[in-house]
Amino acid sequence: MQKPSSSGNLLVAYFAHDWGDAAINRRVAGFRRDGLDVAGFAMHRADDVAPDWVAADLGQTFDNKYLQRALSIPRGARRAQGQNLEQADLILARNLDMLLVALEARRRARLQTPVVYECLDIHRFVAREDAIGAMFRRIERRALRRCASIWVSSPAFLSEYFAVYHPDMHCVQILENRLQAPPGLRPSGRSSKGSFGKIRIGWFGNLRCARSLSLLCQILRSHGEAVEVVLRGYPAEAEIPDFHRIVQSQPGLTFGGRYHWPDELASIYDGVDVVWAGDFMDSGKNSDWLLPNRLYEGGWNACPPIAPASSQTGKWIAGHGCGFVLDEPIEQSLPALITSLIADPAPFYKARDRLSSLPVETFIEPIGTLRDLANQAIASGAGQGNLKKSDSSASIVTSA
Repeated sequence: MQKPSSSGNLLVAYFAHDWGDAAINRRVAGFRRDGLDVAGFAMHRADDVAPDWVAADLGQTFDNKYLQRALSIPRGARRAQGQNLEQADLILARNLDMLLVALEARRRARLQTPVVYECLDIHRFVAREDAIGAMFRRIERRALRRCASIWVSSPAFLSEYFAVYHPDMHCVQILENRLQAPPGLRPSGRSSKGSFGKIRIGWFGNLRCARSLSLLCQILRSHGEAVEVVLRGYPAEAEIPDFHRIVQSQPGLTFGGRYHWPDELASIYDGVDVVWAGDFMDSGKNSDWLLPNRLYEGGWNACPPIAPASSQTGKWIAGHGCGFVLDEPIEQSLPALITSLIADPAPFYKARDRLSSLPVETFIEPIGTLRDLANQAIASGAGQGNLKKSDSSASIVTSA
């Protein structure tokens, strides 16, 4: 691993579960944009994907291979030794397994560097209402008490999970998945586009929800050539094992593979009219609580989102008045929505114009946000983890 920069900037040691993950690369770019240096400590899921950032190789893990991932924790901590960890001003760990790696690496190095837990999903194991779930939450609670702060991407993660299962934790920051825009990032030309001949639905990002794919295929079968569905991103074949067979066999459905952020954002969103923002993979738990990247990417490019009304995503859409929310059963309400938009596209234009009128900060993270949060975590850490609740309210950072 390269020696971290001696620029005088704060140095963040970033522990990540997959150095090829686009969201992780976006976070690293955001730190650099805010004037922070990054020392990477990362595992990886694929041998043929190189990181866009310098990272110490902590080993390879695999989707849904939970025992293998658990065994990789002590190995990853050993590999992190001797990799300039002692020079970091702050340790940031993304996901629970990497938090355990980071804490063990810090212990082995006998450091007191503040640690931040970045939680982008509430894993199905910790949300279980049985003995297995209770065991994982005990492990999580012990780890959290050694942290200076928790960063979560949705307010529902705080209200529905942390406030319920870890009510004594205080320093929780809400850091939404807004675009960490590099200089020159511009939206697509969606706001200037006229009428459409067919409705083009985009589903982009982590393609992990079998029900979502089924719903989109149902629309294609029921509406024929009036609808087109475009998929881009990473298909989670552990969740949708027949993904490629379905794509090849369904007329009107195309899959363009992964996309490069941010270079391709404008072009892929310019190619669709609306964005599917729903998720049912962990229905009733994480899927109902999250706020996905495509909500902000699509919003910045004036593509109205569609999501279940009962989800946090649906509440975000309704609160901003900028898209379409669906009641269950979605198998009936989604086709009805598409039929109505084909007959009268006026609600589509209204939602698109509303997206174009929202403040830039709704979708773009203000410069300095990550630097400010890092400084807060360093100050609150004061050389030791301290997430014990000290007053009645959590500290919150949200969208403007």
